[in-house]
Amino acid sequence: MQTRVLFMMMMLFAGLLSAQTKTVGKSKKSNAGQVKEQSTYIHFHGAPAKGKILMVASSPSVSKQTGWPIGFWAAELTHPLHVFQEAGYEVELVSTEGGKLEMDGYSNPTDASGYSAHDVITLGYMQKPEFNQMLANTKKLTDVNVADYDAIFLVGGQGPMYTFRGNKDLEKIFVKFYESNKPSAAVCHSTTLLLEAKKTNGELLVKGKTWTGFADAEEEFADKAVGMKIQPYRIETEARKIKDTQFKVSAPFSSYAIQDGNLITGQQQNSGAAAARMVVELLNLKAK
Repeated sequence: MQTRVLFMMMMLFAGLLSAQTKTVGKSKKSNAGQVKEQSTYIHFHGAPAKGKILMVASSPSVSKQTGWPIGFWAAELTHPLHVFQEAGYEVELVSTEGGKLEMDGYSNPTDASGYSAHDVITLGYMQKPEFNQMLANTKKLTDVNVADYDAIFLVGGQGPMYTFRGNKDLEKIFVKFYESNKPSAAVCHSTTLLLEAKKTNGELLVKGKTWTGFADAEEEFADKAVGMKIQPYRIETEARKIKDTQFKVSAPFSSYAIQDGNLITGQQQNSGAAAARMVVELLNLKAK
């Protein structure tokens, strides 16, 4: 009985929200100036999920450049995760090898460097037992069934430069999402996958596409900050060698994301939420 009442309340709430949403974008002049209104759907506790999104992160590795232990960049997981959950989507996190995941040290808001101390979204997730359990026991990416998910989102970090590029299993899965007309997103260093990923017709997935990823200027900044070359190659440099594609970047470390058809890309760690919102918007369009 309680479940039925909750469902009826949810349907009523959804109807009210839909009615309110129709007024968004309208403005009127008052004596004090122009009135602006905005209404955004926020999924509430207990409501059934709208669908399921697959997020893929790098398993722990070691940088051949720096010798550092590397993995995923925390904000590139938590910020999109927050967007997806607020929009009403269930998220499953998998990894290149399965098992426990580790975030890059500089991305941890409790790291002694203080580099990501401002990242209260990650800090909040780190207090949640279910989030820590998510990191502690991931499924291997080859164990997933693409048909079970509505979209894919690749998490960046330092690890993907070693674990994503040339990963034929991940390329195959990402391309399958893309060719199934499902939103297919990658941010920051995870876009390294797109340097080689090919569609089933043998063409590069990025042929004829506009996309972004970690910028050379950002690599230069990071290298100078730590006093050494961090990455084995630079995504922007490699992308600009590809014919018939347009690789674009915005100002260093600004939030910048691009949607070109089903392909969605974000420039770096500050772009994850923007890319995730594009995924949600595309899912909403497909649901109509």
